[in-house]
Amino acid sequence: MSDWWHKMKRSFYPWRSAFVAAPFLFCVLGAAVVFLLMPAVAADQHSSVSLVLELSLDGEVEPILATYIDEGLADAARRHAALVLITMDTPGGLSDSMKDMIQHILASAVPVAVYVSPTGARGASAGFYILLAADIAAMAPGTHAGAASPIIAIGGFPQQIDEVFRKKINQDAMAFLRSFTDRRGRNPELAEKAITESKAFTEKEALDGKMIDLIVSSPDDLLRQLDGRTIKRFDGTQVPLVLKSPVRTPFALSARQKFLARIVQPDAFFVLLILGVLGLYTEFTHPGVIAPGVIGGICLILALYAMNFLPVNLAGLFLIALALAFFILEAKAPSHGILAFGGVVSMFLGAIFLIRSPLTSGGVSVGVALAGTLPFAVLAVFLMRLVLRSRQWKTSTGKEELIGARGVAVARLSAGAEGMVRVHGELWRAEASRPVQEGETVMVLRIEGLKLYVEPAGVAVSAAK
Repeated sequence: MSDWWHKMKRSFYPWRSAFVAAPFLFCVLGAAVVFLLMPAVAADQHSSVSLVLELSLDGEVEPILATYIDEGLADAARRHAALVLITMDTPGGLSDSMKDMIQHILASAVPVAVYVSPTGARGASAGFYILLAADIAAMAPGTHAGAASPIIAIGGFPQQIDEVFRKKINQDAMAFLRSFTDRRGRNPELAEKAITESKAFTEKEALDGKMIDLIVSSPDDLLRQLDGRTIKRFDGTQVPLVLKSPVRTPFALSARQKFLARIVQPDAFFVLLILGVLGLYTEFTHPGVIAPGVIGGICLILALYAMNFLPVNLAGLFLIALALAFFILEAKAPSHGILAFGGVVSMFLGAIFLIRSPLTSGGVSVGVALAGTLPFAVLAVFLMRLVLRSRQWKTSTGKEELIGARGVAVARLSAGAEGMVRVHGELWRAEASRPVQEGETVMVLRIEGLKLYVEPAGVAVSAAK
């Protein structure tokens, strides 16, 4: 019986193994089938759906926004989008960020349409260059673009410069504009007037002047008019646009990019820099306060992070450091306000020279420069004077505060013998060099350990005189 059972048991093992392995085998085969079918499904979706990736260029042209545009173009290429649609409303911004955007637009594997929208929007200064660099340039009714003169601006206000230097900057900007408008088939002669004459154009003037391709009232209208149109890419290739029933997918700024976009704005960068320096300065001059040091450290690290993206001018940083030195010297050696005034001027100039942007007016505004400079000057001088004054103050904590304090003899003190006195409401062992009557006022002369050496108050005051 036992032999028969063992034979049956051995014969059952293969069947049990097959039973356990079967589900796993089916899963593997199913995954293989799905894997093999995926390219066919994707191909069907790609052939039947036209993907339009939508980006928004809203606000000042700055490094994080440039990174966002670059990432959007790269994502469109990965997803084989039919078109990238950039909706723009900008007053301009930093020239380095503008050039970065244009380089990526010109090299994009996916056609790019820049659309100035909504009504009332503008593509000014740096935005004008970006508009003309696109494969398709479009504007909504009631919009304008242009005013792209290179300027040397202080806080957003143009400054008078040497005519030869101005001509040099203008020629550089015009050559840059021609480098892509010619190949885009647009009108470089008229576009150059936005540089040489600071001319701005309405949507109708831009269309009549052959600087843009379309005037459309909405993104849907733009895609409808572009469907079936053949465009010439920057490399000279002809590409037909197939935009029937397009799927519009927004490519939004991430939460991180939104946060960083605030930090890298020139005004925010200057404020963070000032708060960082002031916070650490407060902590160094008043150790133990803690909060200013923590806040200042965080602000300074954020400012240093922003410096990696912004075209920072070292002269501006040196001027701000010089201003801090002037404020400290004013507190140590009052100069009737001369050093303080020099510090204010130095910090103000440092603020407006802090950001380099030769083709655009991006930089710290005058209002923010003044709002940051004046309070910083007052606080820096005030805090340093408190530090210097505190060195002359009598110690108000510990045993040293008892020296010179007055007390009352609890019992009669014999000369050279110990007794008890009450000082600041506390009982202390005390010794006097002459007899002290009970209830008589005494003055503390010195302290040794927990023992006070006192004299009658009248005698101590006469000796001091």
